Amino acid sequence: MALGSLLPELLPGGSGRTPLIERIARWAEEKPEAPAYTFVDYSIDPAGVKITADWAETHLRARATAARLRQVAAPGDRAALLLPQTLEYMMTMLGAMYAHVVAVPLFSPDLPGHADRLIGAYTDAEPAVIVTTRNALPHVEKFLADHDVPQPKEIMFAEEVDLALADTWTDEPIDFDDLAYLQYTSGSTRRPAGVEITHGNVTANAAQLWAGWAPDRPTPELVSWLPLFHDMGLISTMALPLVNGDHAIYTDPVSFIMNPVRWLELIAERPAKNVYTAGPNFAYEYVASMVPPERIAELDLSGLTTCLNGAEPIRTSTLEMFAEALAPAGLRPGAQAPGYGLAEATVFVTAHAEDAPPRVLSVDREGLTQGELRLCEPDAERATSLVSCGGPSGQIVAIVDPDTRLEQPDGRVGEIWVHGPNCAPGYWRNSERSQDTFGGELAEAGGLPVGPWMKTGDYGVLHEGELYVTGRIKDLIIVDGRNHYPQDIEVTAQEAHPAIRPDHVAAFALTGDETERLVVVAERNRRVPLGTLDIDEVESAVRGAINVEHEMSVHEFVLIEPGGVSRTSSGKIARAATKQRFLDGALPTTQARLAFRK
Repeated sequence: MALGSLLPELLPGGSGRTPLIERIARWAEEKPEAPAYTFVDYSIDPAGVKITADWAETHLRARATAARLRQVAAPGDRAALLLPQTLEYMMTMLGAMYAHVVAVPLFSPDLPGHADRLIGAYTDAEPAVIVTTRNALPHVEKFLADHDVPQPKEIMFAEEVDLALADTWTDEPIDFDDLAYLQYTSGSTRRPAGVEITHGNVTANAAQLWAGWAPDRPTPELVSWLPLFHDMGLISTMALPLVNGDHAIYTDPVSFIMNPVRWLELIAERPAKNVYTAGPNFAYEYVASMVPPERIAELDLSGLTTCLNGAEPIRTSTLEMFAEALAPAGLRPGAQAPGYGLAEATVFVTAHAEDAPPRVLSVDREGLTQGELRLCEPDAERATSLVSCGGPSGQIVAIVDPDTRLEQPDGRVGEIWVHGPNCAPGYWRNSERSQDTFGGELAEAGGLPVGPWMKTGDYGVLHEGELYVTGRIKDLIIVDGRNHYPQDIEVTAQEAHPAIRPDHVAAFALTGDETERLVVVAERNRRVPLGTLDIDEVESAVRGAINVEHEMSVHEFVLIEPGGVSRTSSGKIARAATKQRFLDGALPTTQARLAFRK
């Protein structure tokens, strides 16, 4: 049975029929001095400098930015945001949405590790204008000079927009179907795809996320460090405050990585004591392992209402580790909210946002390989854990056999399909791929909409009204006719030997003569000195563990240096990209490192 239903109204009081961006003017009139967006800059002072725009200033700066953009770009032209994560980034996004200029939220070219993604996304979007800052200009100029990419008509500086231009701006009608921005997916080996996000998509998904988080407490605030060029960071930070005129406090990802306690400090100091936040699975594990217990004990996190965990596979060990580590700070057991989403649905699809600990199922791994959910005891020989991602709000989720296009009953694994006003209309200038992803139709509707359904490319299963994600279809490993989820193999590998770095393993298959052949690539754990490392011992441990746990042999095992496994912009393991580098012989192997030392 499918989950969810469509809301007749997208926002409380029927106001959802108005595009979300137009609500800035309302809040500027009703609560002009209330804080809207606060950026915390740790580059100025390690203690953090808070730079706040109230709703009156937000309205002023957005209109001025809209007027400036329209001096150099026409409606429908693209504006590439190649600037650091600051308050100016947010004002540029809002101004572009006012101006009918299609924003392309990217990042300054000096951000390490994302060069190929930036080249692909920028080239695909063909922006008419680049918005950056004076400090980032040298990096932008070098990017344009070093790569064969479209040259913009003009480079605009976000911090130099003349606020007097706001008086020259005349509001223009904004339709739900108007394109708001292009959200580029992380991609793997293929060129990044620009998801077309409309004003209707943004409006619907902000309302869905707000309803899914159930913010029934007064004066909620959002705290985030997530990148604004990523879907979860953008929607949670930009769109959520617009729903009811609330407050978002955010910093940049580098500030969080350099000192993860900053995230907790920003949450703990909020006087409203009704804080929402979000992050990928790795961030919660990072905080729990890196912040000293004595520092955590000094904080008061009792006001953290919900912390959404999404953007990558959610591990039960992380949930337990985070809950245990932050309990001394007053973290409520029900604060953690595992969720599921993707850019093609704007971002939010489901979340377990009840005031109760996340639900975890112990299931038989063999059953999953056969497409069936079989509950078992946690200590059973073939037990594996699945974390509930809750249910949807304002959209419908169904589990569908991708071959027959028939809805699957509860307990059967199939592809996750989504139908709702948050589903994007397609990919930018890619009609064939758009039809394949967004044009799904059920062979037998059975009371559900025939279409269009957005096909996520993820396998999942429904159980007692909640969604459990089992893995990516394209990553599925099929050996001797049995299906294996790579994340299960990766966990087995990382637990086989302490020399393997946790959460930095990629498992994938190569085409063989008779069946697929398993390859496991694992990063070396820095905590194990090279001088004491025995690669043969590590390989033997991994091969043995996988053989016992999954009844399959490893065709090839490769131990590589830290940082060698490819990852997407949201931190997920990029298996296809790692596989290609394996085939190209481009992985930084530890064997080569040891040989060089000799």
